[in-house]
Amino acid sequence: MPKKLKDNITPSWVEGELRLVGSLDSRMMALLRAIANSGSINQAAKQVGLSYKGAWQMIERSNNLAPKVLISTATGGSKGGGTCLTTAGQSLLQLFTQLEQQHQQFLQQLNQSLAKDPNVLMLLKRLVIKTSATNQLFGIITAIKTGAVNAEVLVELKGGEQIVTSLTLTELNLLELSVGGDVVLLINDPEIFVITELDNVPLSARNCLRGTVIRVQHDGVDSEVVIQLSNGDSIVATITQTSAESLGLKPGVLACAAFKSNAVIIGAI
Repeated sequence: MPKKLKDNITPSWVEGELRLVGSLDSRMMALLRAIANSGSINQAAKQVGLSYKGAWQMIERSNNLAPKVLISTATGGSKGGGTCLTTAGQSLLQLFTQLEQQHQQFLQQLNQSLAKDPNVLMLLKRLVIKTSATNQLFGIITAIKTGAVNAEVLVELKGGEQIVTSLTLTELNLLELSVGGDVVLLINDPEIFVITELDNVPLSARNCLRGTVIRVQHDGVDSEVVIQLSNGDSIVATITQTSAESLGLKPGVLACAAFKSNAVIIGAI
């Protein structure tokens, strides 16, 4: 997730690469700079992480697209030949460098304006979260109950569903969690078991999210079950194929995704 390295640095929520017509992008310009500095296609290719053949292909394509030749090569001679930028190539490199500076200034202005809008900022924070956990649910802390060692945090999802998660007091203080704070809940699919509405049996699990099965995918051993909640969120569970078949799970079936409070990883956003 983008974050401030220093107080005066704006997070980069909007990013983009400058590209001119054809193949005139930052990678091609890096090759031009390397050629200008080294006078050798072979050395320039190594500097920008290209093969010799790949560098030549880029040069030939750019020379063909440009109205004037950008790179000239010479072979033989007392110095063994070399490669250099033509006047047109030097002018293009200079122009791209100027455009690149303006492009970065433009992106910085966009990011600064986004940083001032709390609603947009919250949306972007949620979109950029990357994790190995299958399920990501967002909510607001409505209550925190602390004990001698552990704490229970009650989180309300956008549809009103309540989830209880447990963590240590050390973790609670480290995350600086408080009532009203926005959090993301991460739950791995094997930690979730599925029951149908007809089961109506007492559970040891603290959490049970009711919804409708929208997809079941079997692999011969396990089954991936996707349950859509009333708020539109989806939660994925992986159970044995035998269990899925015995429960009669298929699209349209009402079911609950149940999991224990310690199966939930909570993150502050």
